[in-house]
Amino acid sequence: MNDAVVEVVDRQLKAYNQKDAAAWAQTYAANAVQQTTDGMILASGREAIQATIAERFLEPDLKAELLSRTVYDNVVIDHEKITRNFAEGLGCVEMLCIYTVEEGLITRGIFKVFNKQLANSTK
Repeated sequence: MNDAVVEVVDRQLKAYNQKDAAAWAQTYAANAVQQTTDGMILASGREAIQATIAERFLEPDLKAELLSRTVYDNVVIDHEKITRNFAEGLGCVEMLCIYTVEEGLITRGIFKVFNKQLANSTK
């Protein structure tokens, strides 16, 4: 396993949970791209990536829990459970996060959000 590849993704997750937008953005390359698995661009460039996350970091209950991680060369695939404050109330989603790391920084993040559940919902 490439420790440097994993280390930057770990720093990114730690900064996310600390809601530190500047530290979080610094784990991304200046020209990094974030997109969905469907190819929709979410943010392009470190400044846009930081601006996009700053609003999310205002959520009081925001937290990411790493459920599993697989590493292939310079690609890290995380499965996470994200606690969020949705308009309809507290809940969580699962996320598939695919990070490409080059020269110690994340150059691409590809995300799939699924399995949204509200805390007060019953099955």
